[in-house]
Formats: sequence, C-alpha cells, structure tokens
Amino acid sequence: MAVKIRLQRHGKKNFAFFHIVVADSRAPRDGKFIEQLGSYNPNTNPATIILNGDKALAWLNVGAQPTLTARRILSYEGVLLRKHLAEGVAKGALTEAQADAKFAAWKAQHDEKVAAKKTGLKNDAIAKAKAAKAAEAEVNEARAKAIAAKKAEAEEAARKAAEEAAAEATAEAAAEPVETPAE
Repeated sequence: MAVKIRLQRHGKKNFAFFHIVVADSRAPRDGKFIEQLGSYNPNTNPATIILNGDKALAWLNVGAQPTLTARRILSYEGVLLRKHLAEGVAKGALTEAQADAKFAAWKAQHDEKVAAKKTGLKNDAIAKAKAAKAAEAEVNEARAKAIAAKKAEAEEAARKAAEEAAAEATAEAAAEPVETPAE
C-alpha cells in the first residue's frame, strides 16, 4: 500500500483550512485516512501550521511520501531537515550532538524570521492606521475651514443687510419733511 502525507480540505467555500494526514494514496482526498498529523490554515498571515513533527518524521522514516504542498509544510517546520540530519547520524557523518546543534541553530533562525515578519506586519498595520488618522484629520480640518468660511460669509451678508436697512431708515427719515408748528 502506497502511503502519502497530504492535505485534507475542510472549511467553507473560499475559506478553506486543511488537516495534514497520512492516507492511502488510493483513498479520496477528503476520505479515509490513517492518522492526522496536524493542521494548516492559509487564511492567516503568516499561515498557521500546527504539526506533530515526531509523528511526521516517523512516517517519513517508514516510507510515506509527502505531496508537494505537504513537503513544503514539512520543510517549513524543519521535519525534512531533522530527517536529513538523522540520516547523516546513521551514516556516521555527524554525531547526535552535532545534529541537534545544527537543528537548534536552524530553528532559532527560523523562529527569528517568523517573529520579524509578524512584527513587520504589525508595524505596517500601525503605520497604515496613523496615515488614515492623519488623512481623516486633514479632511476634518478642511471641512471646519469651509464651515467657518460659510459662517463668516453669512455673518458678513447679515451685517451688510443690517447696514443697508439702517441706511434706508436714515434716508427715509431725512427725506420726510420736517413739519414745524406754525405760530
């Protein structure tokens, strides 16, 4: 029986997540499987991968073949590196301590990269929020200036109307003949 490490699709339309499973290669994609090794959620940034590396390594050692996507996930998690180092130890090219040191160094570097990406994404989100807030403040300031200009224009028009009314009243008062009492 040919055994594959592959992804099993779950979730809803346009929002899938996957289980990483060991299954017979003849079984349907979402059908019967032998063992579940973890899960993969590509909807998050960076993608969320939960994997039992020891079980995956055990299946690789007994001949399970990963699919292309599963191979990339296993490589990302360091399972294939651990397998490679274990083969080096078995051949006598490395000692167990050297293999562990190499894997620990790789894992530290990998974790640092992931943390840097998460920090970068968080900083980008903060920068976008600040830019949006600044743009909103600029728009609000422009609106306030426009409202103040309209208000000043309305007050100027009201003042001119009051002056004209006062001038008309003065002109009418001046135009009326003043009657003097006859003696």
